[in-house]
Amino acid sequence: MGNIMEFMRYRSQNLADELVQINQKHLIRDNISGFGMKARVIEMVEHLKAALFPMLYERDVRTPDHLSAIVLDRINTVAMELNSILEDVFINSCNKGFEERKNCDNSSCRKRAAETTVRFLEKLPDIRTMLGLDIKAAYDGDPAAKNYDEILLSYPSMEAVTIHRTAHELFILGVPLIPRIMSEYAHQLTGIDIHPGATIGRSFFIDHGTGVVIGETATIGDRVKLYQGVTLGAKSFELDENGNPVKGIKRHPNIEDDVVIYAGATILGGDVTVGRGSVIGGNVWLTTSVPPYTTVYNSTPKPIIKIKKDS
Repeated sequence: MGNIMEFMRYRSQNLADELVQINQKHLIRDNISGFGMKARVIEMVEHLKAALFPMLYERDVRTPDHLSAIVLDRINTVAMELNSILEDVFINSCNKGFEERKNCDNSSCRKRAAETTVRFLEKLPDIRTMLGLDIKAAYDGDPAAKNYDEILLSYPSMEAVTIHRTAHELFILGVPLIPRIMSEYAHQLTGIDIHPGATIGRSFFIDHGTGVVIGETATIGDRVKLYQGVTLGAKSFELDENGNPVKGIKRHPNIEDDVVIYAGATILGGDVTVGRGSVIGGNVWLTTSVPPYTTVYNSTPKPIIKIKKDS
């Protein structure tokens, strides 16, 4: 067995230098985010959640005036952190040629970051209103839910959807990278994987939630309910002349209003629409559209039951 002290004295510096060189050659050269980006985004998300739901996250709230001051502080913190993050992303992306922007310079990127930050923050009341409808949908849709506090404090759906609705606004504003970091953070916390590009209507609820996957170009109407393990995915990928997937095309299904999709169902394809008021049964594999008010389910399986005889 090697001597750890000898390694630290004679080899670890060389190893560190080697890893830095690899990063500089293959990663940092194409880095558009700046150092420590993931930690910065996660910290910003936590302040954002506290601004949206202060009664859940703040410990020392004595009066309504005090609550207002706390929320103000959270909003201002989000403003400063998000603006700083966006400046780094826009400047690095512009300087490294990832965006086709004429006459790009640092001052225009900083202006863009400030404008994007303000436009995002002004959407927070609308986001919070939508989340209120999501909470009610969870309460109405789950007989096990005793009160709203239980939903807010313990349902993974609310964690995932809260982060999604904020990430989606940044996605709409054309922010690169940051919405994906946010959605992956929600995925890590909840096991629910929602691409920030997915469009989700009002009163949305995912019961249980683990294993749900919703793709980038999926559209979901109002009052839709999903169960665990549902996939709204792509059926196939169009390839360009070099054999690479074509980006920016519609790949994921459309789910209209008042649809229920039970556990383990898989719905694939950008040309697939599940009509209003339909019910998709558990473990269904669906690659064609269904009209409104349709029930889709598999044939009842026939289990084999063997009774062990006494010896």
